[in-house]
Amino acid sequence: MIVTLQDIVRNRPPWSTVLIWYLRLMAVLLIGGGVIHWARIVGIEPWRGLWFWQMPLEWQAATVFFGVLDLVAAIGLWLTVSWGTVMWLLRALSQVVMHTALADVFGRRPYEISFYVATILIYFLLLYLTERENRT
Repeated sequence: MIVTLQDIVRNRPPWSTVLIWYLRLMAVLLIGGGVIHWARIVGIEPWRGLWFWQMPLEWQAATVFFGVLDLVAAIGLWLTVSWGTVMWLLRALSQVVMHTALADVFGRRPYEISFYVATILIYFLLLYLTERENRT
């Protein structure tokens, strides 16, 4: 039996379900990131060979900021509440600003920026498809 793209599209779950699972996937990624940040803060994992207390102050601040924000956003995304999405977007856009406008301090990371921009665009596409599906 050959499965075609039309079969997949016809038998897919509602876009709202796809959106919920997408947000939960992002939540799992954020939990992983938050755990890594906290492992650095409490001294389990070094960052580029440096322990938290040896990091430059700006990197210490960023590590604590994202350590807290990642876990808060992850909880909100998993629960699919609006503040979770806002926290996630704030987190992603903070990373983009960090590695573009503040690249002299935090370095340029074009792949990371591309990842965040792509995840935001996918979110807005799924949100649009969900809203369009709900109107019909």
